[in-house]
Amino acid sequence: MKKSVLRNYARLIAVEGGRIQKGQNVIIVSEIDQGDFVTMLVDECYKAGARSVRVEWQHQALEKLHVRHQSVKTLGTVEKWEEEKLRWQTEDLPVRIYLDSEDPDGLKGMNQAKAAKGRQARYKIVKPYRDQMEGRYQWCIAAVPGAAWAKKVFPHLSKHQAVEALWEAILSTCRASEGMDAVAEWDAHNRELKARCAYLNHLGIETLEYHASNGTDFTVGMIEEARFCGGAEDTIGGVTFNPNMPTEECFISPKRGVAEGIVYSSKPLSWQGELIENFSVRFHEGKAVEVKAEKGQALLEKMISMDEGASYLGECALVPWSSPINQTGLLFYNTLFDENACCHLALGMGFIDTIEGYADRTLDQMREMGVNDSMIHVDFMIGTEDLTITAHCRDGRTVPVFENGTWAFEV
Repeated sequence: MKKSVLRNYARLIAVEGGRIQKGQNVIIVSEIDQGDFVTMLVDECYKAGARSVRVEWQHQALEKLHVRHQSVKTLGTVEKWEEEKLRWQTEDLPVRIYLDSEDPDGLKGMNQAKAAKGRQARYKIVKPYRDQMEGRYQWCIAAVPGAAWAKKVFPHLSKHQAVEALWEAILSTCRASEGMDAVAEWDAHNRELKARCAYLNHLGIETLEYHASNGTDFTVGMIEEARFCGGAEDTIGGVTFNPNMPTEECFISPKRGVAEGIVYSSKPLSWQGELIENFSVRFHEGKAVEVKAEKGQALLEKMISMDEGASYLGECALVPWSSPINQTGLLFYNTLFDENACCHLALGMGFIDTIEGYADRTLDQMREMGVNDSMIHVDFMIGTEDLTITAHCRDGRTVPVFENGTWAFEV
């Protein structure tokens, strides 16, 4: 891939994704095989006005070794220097940029139960700091192709060819291909997403009802004060940023405890470095009470038992089957992309910034309204070519939202 094209992509992530402000600190999280692109991104962050840029390197092979050799107590320990770092982040609010390039099967064979116990113990310490930062800082998740991930998506190509093909797919779906005016493209895309959200919000939706020929038969309730959001977001301080590149969704946090029926997955889910495939989730009184999977059953069961809120919904997202990501015909084995290919739900934490006037409400107040709380937030895809979604509104109207897998209205 041409360096000039990658340079423009790095600039897009820094300027439009993280929307770095002059004098802000930046933290970049990346796999260790992305040195060249990270170097470009660090440079663009400084050009955007960053005071300092720190890179936190990750490596799946090391994570597997840590889980194998450390005790559960050690895995769950938050060291004093780590807590001091968290305290600094709540005060400084650095921009956080995550570069996703992991192997979808990279943690296969790891003791997931042991790893989960460590994460659960750490979360008790980390959660208060995370709650303090909620809605107050910019962040962006973007992708770069790792070799193993690329070969998973393009198994028939050589490693080099697969990486190039995945680069092309990433740049295209992020509206950053060669010759494109990425900033103008993102401005137009954000306007369309905002218009769709405005239409949905004026309906006053009480419940959404889902049906598909694969067996999905599901109804979920909405919080009266909740609003659909999509595309660019604003911090409480008023800085506009793009948290996901790419994004095609209009999403909302549903009301905890109000969900009935069953949904069937339409794409595999990659969670904790392993794949869960061909699965279903049945809900009663808002809770996932039964899960079945052809592959990854134990992992799926572990996921919904991570904490008390992990079996409740934190998000309902509407994405048309005609999404540019779905039109590539690719299965990315990566939630950032696959969740933006079709409609999805998420188990776990809900988003407080979907609540109208959230900046003037306490976190406890929003939890009482029905925004779910959990240590996880896991998106899984349920959109199909024949999915229908009907809105039952508070004024008694019944309004089609999706027909034949796509929007039932124009904006």
